[in-house]
Amino acid sequence: MFRRIVLLTFLFLGTLIPCFAQGQGFVSVKGHQFLINKRPYYFVGTNYWYGSLLGLEKDKTRGVERLRKELDFLKRNGVTNLRLLGGAEGLGMLNAVPRVGPPLQPELEKFDASTLDGLDIILSEMSKRQMKAVIFLSNNWEWSGGFQQYLIWNKVIEDKWLTEKPTWDELRDNVAKFYTCEPCRSAYAKQAEFIITRTNKVTGRRYIDDPTIMAWELANEPRPMRPAANDTYSAWIKDTAAMIKRLDRKHLVTTGHEGWIGTESIELFEQAHADRNIDYLTIHIWPKNWGWLENGKMAETFPNAIAQTVKYINDNVAVAVKLKKPMVIEEFGLPRDKQSFDPASPTTFRDRYFKKVLSFVRTNPHIAGANFWAFAGTARPVKGRLFWKPGDNYTGDPPMEEQGLYSIFDSDTSTWGVVREQTAKFR
Repeated sequence: MFRRIVLLTFLFLGTLIPCFAQGQGFVSVKGHQFLINKRPYYFVGTNYWYGSLLGLEKDKTRGVERLRKELDFLKRNGVTNLRLLGGAEGLGMLNAVPRVGPPLQPELEKFDASTLDGLDIILSEMSKRQMKAVIFLSNNWEWSGGFQQYLIWNKVIEDKWLTEKPTWDELRDNVAKFYTCEPCRSAYAKQAEFIITRTNKVTGRRYIDDPTIMAWELANEPRPMRPAANDTYSAWIKDTAAMIKRLDRKHLVTTGHEGWIGTESIELFEQAHADRNIDYLTIHIWPKNWGWLENGKMAETFPNAIAQTVKYINDNVAVAVKLKKPMVIEEFGLPRDKQSFDPASPTTFRDRYFKKVLSFVRTNPHIAGANFWAFAGTARPVKGRLFWKPGDNYTGDPPMEEQGLYSIFDSDTSTWGVVREQTAKFR
């Protein structure tokens, strides 16, 4: 009798234990929680956007061998949710910045299906390790083509922006036009459909049937950019989310949003995520970019960065509570001490910052996960070269940012200690 009671108790408690390690089932949403096989799912993840490009490298040591080694490293450290690039648009420079690639859409509405072989490979390898992927389908920014490339192809903005760097106001004016450009939106939708309806050449499984994929993301940081675009921006989110759900009912859909700073309005942020086809909220947090840290005064202004971060998380999670949906902190990062780009330099403040942000996962019931920016793995910046050039190994920093600015290298032992400490709490 005693053994029977113990067994029944164990089985009952087992249904309550959150699913912190990735399961093989699809991720679903119920209220403020993610679920896998009806069990709560929380995670610490990372941004590994270039992971879908590594399998395309002809040099296996730079490509698939690096990929497998880095996935094993992430798994050992408890990181099992990865945010990936779906496909780049266009070739060459954009805003005087070299683009990552090879592109899925090198020319308008002409697709190179072989570039998705890299996505096939990483999804196959992630499945073996019980990992989950969030895949963003385009980009607000220039480093993978994104919205500006559609606008240039359709002659809505001048092609001089391929080789010229716009001011912030010029960039806002340009990108805001995407939402009123019907052929731009149509070309974006065709690329999204091309990805979503893919059959994995490695596994033979259709993407829509693959539980390795957690969610489709409309774009990386889609912003209206100008208040005049707010209505068309909201309509694009609604229409695109509905389109994705028509193609794929098994996976979650989210925006790739930064939070209310991205919309410059908490009300618009709420409206964007209130749609029934948007399953959860996302926010990104950038203390240096947003002026919460002062250049050259990292130690002195670090307390302000912490205070502003906590406030920002709480402001946005209040929307998640109102909408009764989960929220993910899917990008956050901090430079190394003294804003050094040297992988050997210390990460004292970054470690403290990561510990604070990661502490919100699960302790706030609406915050179901966090993906830090960004995993650089075994790659290292080229000595004497500040910015990425084609042919260099990918690190976590996109081409328009200093290499080493936000990258988390496999050698950052103190940072990985913070990550393991948090994931150990889950397990």
